[in-house]
Amino acid sequence: MGHRERLRRMVDLRLDRRVAARVDASDVLQDAYLEASRQFERYRADPPMSLFLWLRLITGQRLMAIHRKHLGAQKRNAKQEVAFYQRVPAADSCSLSCGLAGRLTSPSRAVIRHEMQVRLHEAIQALDPLDREILALRHYEELTNLEAAQELAITPAAASKRYIRALERLKTALTQLPSPLAGDW
Repeated sequence: MGHRERLRRMVDLRLDRRVAARVDASDVLQDAYLEASRQFERYRADPPMSLFLWLRLITGQRLMAIHRKHLGAQKRNAKQEVAFYQRVPAADSCSLSCGLAGRLTSPSRAVIRHEMQVRLHEAIQALDPLDREILALRHYEELTNLEAAQELAITPAAASKRYIRALERLKTALTQLPSPLAGDW
């Protein structure tokens, strides 16, 4: 299917690191595609959303089921829940900071990379949960503004404002990083 790469990014970002050692992202996608094939006639008869968002929803439901199976009540901790986003596990700040830090391969950069990840994690953690989610949707999963707005049940204008605000806050945090990183950004 044409959406596999985008869905894979979603799973890679949202698959809990504790579960990733036991469950491969490809297995999650395969299960999601099997479920989608079972439900496709119903979807085709009355599509409630775009095909991609529908596949993303099914993938997210499969991901949540896997988290429940492997982590049990740990993933249902009230402190970890975000009321606006219930269909797919939220992207955590650690996953976002690792993605933003990238993969600096030079051994001489390992310490700098770690420091950058710690600071990015702190900056992302300080963001409002909705701002973190809009960054994950727009930047990592490459959803359009309209898709992100639909996914979060907010207006496209609100999604745009949230995205810009989150980027500005991260930019401020990034300008405070040590100067040796300036060439990497």
